[in-house]
Amino acid sequence: MEVNEKKAAKFNYKGKTYYFCSPSCKLAFKGNPNKFMKGGEK
Repeated sequence: MEVNEKKAAKFNYKGKTYYFCSPSCKLAFKGNPNKFMKGGEK
């Protein structure tokens, strides 16, 4: 999915900025970032 960085919900994690299509996607990531990281939880 492409996300417009100027309009996206943003979250900084471990020194990197992540962009999300909606505030609910940002909250899901914020609640458990490892679930969404490559090699993270399944």
